Amino acid sequence: MAQIKSESEKFLIEVAWEVCNQVGGIYTVIRSKVPAIKERWGNNYCLIGPYFHHKAISEFEPIDDYTDIFGQAVLKMREMGFEVQYGRWLVSGKPKVILINPFYVYYKLGEIKYDLWNRHDIPCEHADELQTQVIAFGYLVKEYLKILTNVEEAKEHRFVGHFHEWMVATAIPDIRYENIPVTTVFTTHATLLGRYLAMNDGNFYDNLYHYYWSNEARHFNIECPVKIERAAAHGAEVFTTVSDVTGKECEALLGRRTDVNLPNGLNIQRFAALHEHQNLHKLYKDKIHKFVVGHFFQSYSFDLDNTLYFFTSGRYEYKNKGFDLTIEALARLNHKMKSIGMNTTVVMFFITKRDFQSINPEVLQTRATLEEIRQTCNEIQEQVGEKLFEAAAASSDLRMPDLNQFVDEYWRLRLRRTLQSWKNGTLPKIVTHNLWNPEKDDILNYLKTTHLINNSWDKVKVVYHPDFITPSNPLFGMEYGQFVRGCHLGVFPSYYEPWGYTPLEAMASGVPAITSDLAGFGDYVLQHIPNPEEKGVYVVKRYRKSFSEAAEELANLMFSFVQQGRRERIDQRNRVESVSEHFDWSNLANYYDKAYDMAVERKYD
Repeated sequence: MAQIKSESEKFLIEVAWEVCNQVGGIYTVIRSKVPAIKERWGNNYCLIGPYFHHKAISEFEPIDDYTDIFGQAVLKMREMGFEVQYGRWLVSGKPKVILINPFYVYYKLGEIKYDLWNRHDIPCEHADELQTQVIAFGYLVKEYLKILTNVEEAKEHRFVGHFHEWMVATAIPDIRYENIPVTTVFTTHATLLGRYLAMNDGNFYDNLYHYYWSNEARHFNIECPVKIERAAAHGAEVFTTVSDVTGKECEALLGRRTDVNLPNGLNIQRFAALHEHQNLHKLYKDKIHKFVVGHFFQSYSFDLDNTLYFFTSGRYEYKNKGFDLTIEALARLNHKMKSIGMNTTVVMFFITKRDFQSINPEVLQTRATLEEIRQTCNEIQEQVGEKLFEAAAASSDLRMPDLNQFVDEYWRLRLRRTLQSWKNGTLPKIVTHNLWNPEKDDILNYLKTTHLINNSWDKVKVVYHPDFITPSNPLFGMEYGQFVRGCHLGVFPSYYEPWGYTPLEAMASGVPAITSDLAGFGDYVLQHIPNPEEKGVYVVKRYRKSFSEAAEELANLMFSFVQQGRRERIDQRNRVESVSEHFDWSNLANYYDKAYDMAVERKYD
């Protein structure tokens, strides 16, 4: 742990666009890390983010005490006419936060953009709205830090400013240019140019060191943010990223080798006894059973006790997230399972976000009809139970009474009619919603190309759910984390993934997961976790492998998994939950200590 000589000597200010502003995966990184960082820095820790009232209102709590150095600097900013909020972020640890409204400096955007071009060769005259907000916010962060370091009580202190991603990075080159006494750490969680190139070049990793970054930035019309990112990478005392995979990308596209990697973690929930997470798995698996019965059993049925639930999730980046590879491997898995006559069924869920018109009315109707069947059965059960008790109590012999005589004709007819209206000969829907432009949807098209269309004879069934899973969702009625815990395997064979939270979230829920060696998380696993497959973490080799080779390896991994017995799966869930503790922030925060110590040494010592 970093040694802080006294409470008044070193201060940490963490700056991110996602502070009190849930817009991307970095939000999870920043929010979940707070308790571990606050434990180390105490009241000497504060975060800065943009102030958007509609986003912050549910996560921000103002405080009235402005006596500390953070609060004094806030008051001076307000005296200058800026809107600056000071309070606490309502997450675990309740850290101090400063939220700055970027729109209060729009009146001098011309001057700010000119300085970026004149001082740092960053051309932003044609910046879009997000870039404009970013430029304004970066200027105000720089102004705040200038004021903070000039507060009388702060003049002997040492300040570390940790900036996440290009959206807050314009402050870094200006801090150096104006010689503001703050040492800076810059973390890129994924280079902006790398994400664009990976989506458009099937040989991204082979070509990584052959790109002309400036030409590519102009080609994708992202020259302004790419130059911001490069200026921050070269201007910070310490430059970091999240994995070795992304480190190579940074060196090739940003022109600076990273000083240290800062892997992402979670606050891992620990159970007193192993059976506790097994009980939760059964609880949420039963809820998924209800959805599956409603979705599939109107057309045909299969043995739920011999059904495995696989899932993948994440942003809709068809190639980068490995959705294409997953579908190809599922088709091969389906063939392998049929070829040996397995009686196991796999239901694969694709959970992502796409534009849709509404939930498919037929899907909702089958759910409603199934609920009516359930209510009818409950009425019959109650009626039979009461009459059976009376008959048994009055019986003069031991003969079993005829149960049919206890059911009223009304309920028999109602059940029969409801079943007739529910059962049909159509195939279960592949996608649960009515998509906008379904003919252009890559997932849907490739499922049809590979004939994964939910035929009764297929061993692999598919549910494509183009929306987030939330308790208000009428199809599942559970939290996403509960859905994950009810599944058996997470499948995330990404092509481009600087880190990758989804497999880690699965592991933390006691669910085995598949990742790839092109994901920062997968690369970290290969380097730091001995015999990962024994512990329920599978890594598909995609680096310098053809699409077909990687698909076959993924299909074989899944095929091996479906052949496990129930006891083997239970043991693996226990092991994978245990190994997830390696990624608890209480352990990974040590990497941050190293980066901060390095930054202080380079600036002050």
